[in-house]
Amino acid sequence: MSYSFKIAQVEKECVACGCCEPVCPRNAIHVLLGMIAQVETEKCIGCGKCAKTCPAAVITLVKREVVS
Repeated sequence: MSYSFKIAQVEKECVACGCCEPVCPRNAIHVLLGMIAQVETEKCIGCGKCAKTCPAAVITLVKREVVS
């Protein structure tokens, strides 16, 4: 059985401002060492709060297929 859900994806143009981190209800997105934000896909629930907050508009939600 497979199903899909949305997860956040960060583009390489991320400016590492960190605005996305405090709005994530699952603590699934982090800016590490001033680099681009990284998403922990196993924690991400695809709520879109990080994408709405991103001033550079480089976070999008994408479908992810899961096979179980």
